Amino acid sequence: MSALADFQNSIYLQGLGDVLPTLPTDPTKLEARAEKVLSAQAFGYVAGSAGSEATARANRAAFDRWRIVPRMLRDVAHRDLSVDVLGTSMPSPVLLAPIGVQSIFHPDGELAVARAAAATGLTMVLSTAASYAMEDVAAANGEGSRWYQLYWPKDRDLAASFLGRAKAAGYTALVVTLDTFTLAWRPRDLDRAYLPFLRGIGVANYFSDPVFQRAIGGPVTEANRDAALLHWVANFGNPSLTWDDLAFLREHWDGPIALKGIQHPDDARRAVDAGMDGVIVSNHGGRQVDGAIASLDALPGVVEAVGDQATVLFDSGVRTGSDVVKALALGARAVLLARPYAYGLALAGEAGVQHVLRCVQADLELTMALSGISRPDELTPEILVRS
Repeated sequence: MSALADFQNSIYLQGLGDVLPTLPTDPTKLEARAEKVLSAQAFGYVAGSAGSEATARANRAAFDRWRIVPRMLRDVAHRDLSVDVLGTSMPSPVLLAPIGVQSIFHPDGELAVARAAAATGLTMVLSTAASYAMEDVAAANGEGSRWYQLYWPKDRDLAASFLGRAKAAGYTALVVTLDTFTLAWRPRDLDRAYLPFLRGIGVANYFSDPVFQRAIGGPVTEANRDAALLHWVANFGNPSLTWDDLAFLREHWDGPIALKGIQHPDDARRAVDAGMDGVIVSNHGGRQVDGAIASLDALPGVVEAVGDQATVLFDSGVRTGSDVVKALALGARAVLLARPYAYGLALAGEAGVQHVLRCVQADLELTMALSGISRPDELTPEILVRS
């Protein structure tokens, strides 16, 4: 067993001393536990999705439509889950997806997640909508691996400033979210009239930015806080962006770029034509378009469309190690884990995030080994059947 799967043994050994895990080892059980400790507003924000939440349900149902067919006598004594994704070496094909406003789950928010990511060796993708400035999160992450996710604002100078700051703070790849130039109709938030940004949560990267500060006449204080929030509202998203605007990113970012929110094969091809290095098949965990295609259903078409011309990553609906196996078998190079680690953060801070990450990776390795697979690149559609 590798160090990843050995997490299972450590749990059993602790049990000899009557020490039991304080958090569930089944990530699908975390949501119910988190609901008990979070405020109704915070839980609704993280657990909720767009409209009737049909897309979120579809994401999970799509995983159930695929079944793994284990193969025997394959010599899986030596396993290696490490991968290289967009120039970043990773111990397993799992990244921490960008999630905003993490301080509503735990006071340490992104700082705790950054420390947990570094402790487990996994790559953290920091949201523009973070509760802490990207430089502070980078300091918490230390020598860890980190990417930066951009919500592309209307102000081009502000966008360029974000990218320059991220590069200077050691973020090595850029993830550009395309599907959230405006917030969707989210009844759980609407029923409580709750939008954390308007309460000054999730705007740290904006308020700390010199371009943003110049636009409002100086650093953000109590005296100009309302003006700062109005300026954030005016600049958060840009619905006028087109494929031609991607050239701007190349002008201001010299590392790998992945476009997040790709669902249609033609959009994947456009990303390749625009010189993007990767695409992330995602429907934002069901948070943006109600009744949309499940991300896992969209994955094979995108993989076929880009071939080996770009790296394909996946998110939306990932909960367990077997989910990761299925996404990799259908062509993803790696997956982005989201809500489970947010629930771990809510339940136990940094330790909760580490617990979730170790559970998912151990489950992933064990599922692969028991299916006759030693390395991620051995996973192909042949290991799956439609149920």
